[in-house]
Amino acid sequence: MEKIYKIGTREFPLDQDKAEAAFAAKKVINGRQSMTFNLLPLKYQWAYDLYRIMKANHWEPEDIQMQKDVEQWRSGEISQNERWIIMMGIGYFSAAEGIVGDNIQHVVRELVTAPELKLVLGRHAHEENIHADSLLYMISSLGINPHECEAMFEQIPTIVKKNEFVTKHSNNLRRDLDLTSIANKQLLAKNIFVFGQCMEGTQFYGLFGMILSLYRQNKFPGIGQMFRYTLRDESNHIEVFRNLFMDLVEENPDLWTAEFREDLVNTMREAIALEKEFIRDCLPVNAVGLSADEFEHYIEYIADRRLASCGLPVLNPGVQNPLPWLAEMMDVRKEQNFFEGKVTDYQKASALQVSSDDDL
Repeated sequence: MEKIYKIGTREFPLDQDKAEAAFAAKKVINGRQSMTFNLLPLKYQWAYDLYRIMKANHWEPEDIQMQKDVEQWRSGEISQNERWIIMMGIGYFSAAEGIVGDNIQHVVRELVTAPELKLVLGRHAHEENIHADSLLYMISSLGINPHECEAMFEQIPTIVKKNEFVTKHSNNLRRDLDLTSIANKQLLAKNIFVFGQCMEGTQFYGLFGMILSLYRQNKFPGIGQMFRYTLRDESNHIEVFRNLFMDLVEENPDLWTAEFREDLVNTMREAIALEKEFIRDCLPVNAVGLSADEFEHYIEYIADRRLASCGLPVLNPGVQNPLPWLAEMMDVRKEQNFFEGKVTDYQKASALQVSSDDDL
């Protein structure tokens, strides 16, 4: 069907059938290649909706006051165990956020073909930059030697092993790939699963819980607030990668073999084991309100939610959440004094999005 626009003596025919064929050619991978970045009409509405939510949730580290954190860091009221948790948080995440952002930009975003998927992935990568910037802000505010942070993510074995666990799934894709091959489709799907569900969705949550537990005790309020914002962002990142994973599988059912599903479950099992070792390094001695056993149990709970959300069998049927207060800590709209808050805190209140309890 062709529609003709007549402007003066000129005629401009528009072929709707060709436009509809271009829309039908939109796919997660192996779709229509275009440099024009035509978003409309949207095929993956969820991607655009999440992009809008993520944009509305924008925050800047400098908006958060660090005076109380600095006072506590310099005082004797903070235990050595609590200082170590903050150091481990900064040491691990200063590497991990960059690893995630690099994988999005140079692997996943390069391989997907639908423009709206590239749009939301670009926002995802931008938020990883903000998270990395927030860690620099913490380091400079507290006066921590940055070389110590570099040493932590290169010399603490449990951090090294966690980083190697994810980067191997990224390095395998940094080459020209024939994405019509089942094996290569599975490599990409596994990458998306590892980064979205195993790393950001599970391995990040041990330290998130520890730092927010300190925040709950009125310790390091600035750092705690930044991690609350970061965790809210991560909830959206998990959803981006889960939706991307599920759509990739739906469009390419040939990759969804029994062997591949078993491999994904075993990969999550490996992620859990690495995270439990890391938790023991973060909490070599239990502190007030902090138990390594409890956080290990929490990781099992989170991992099963990630597996179930991707249509995979769980590893610990019936496991319960040992830290239900984390859902309450995630509601960043609460505990904000309107007159003390920054303009950005209340200006976007109507648009502010937080994760549901399903993310915790």
